[in-house]
Amino acid sequence: MVKAMDSSSTTTTTTTTAEATTTLADLDTPALVVAVAGLLQKKGWMLATAESCTGGLIGAACTELAGSSAWFERGFITYSNEAKTEILGVDAALIAANGAVSEPVARAMAVCAIARSAPSRVALAVTGVAGPTGGTPDKPVGTVWFGWSVDGQVRTERRRFDGDRATVRAATVHYALQTLVELLSAR
Repeated sequence: MVKAMDSSSTTTTTTTTAEATTTLADLDTPALVVAVAGLLQKKGWMLATAESCTGGLIGAACTELAGSSAWFERGFITYSNEAKTEILGVDAALIAANGAVSEPVARAMAVCAIARSAPSRVALAVTGVAGPTGGTPDKPVGTVWFGWSVDGQVRTERRRFDGDRATVRAATVHYALQTLVELLSAR
């Protein structure tokens, strides 16, 4: 079970869709996957994913690239709170206290994905409200929390995407991979 995390090696950021555009934002998802693959292979690292609101779309995007077994270790689809607890080992009390769509849960999902896939040194996790229902005033439809763990360093970020369910999920996949390229490039 994962409970509180040491914040000395972590970063949390909150942004909106209109902020922080980079040249990577112009790449399509398959091009981002190619970039992720190259960076991971160069380092000899493996990737694990822990997905809730995307239901495996990130893993599917990664494994669409031939040869992905050289850098993609596994994907966890943990849509329900019970799956987050049973499959990943996220503490049920953490979910109860913060809700599934929260920074602590996104962080725990990323850390637990590493713990449950020993060869992986990189993980990305997403948990959000894709819609069209399920939103609240605090967590409206389109709210997504991301967690990335790269060689022991954890970063989390909250984003809100506009659009229908398919648009929110596609934007989540793209942003998760885009940020992963940035994080891998910086190491």
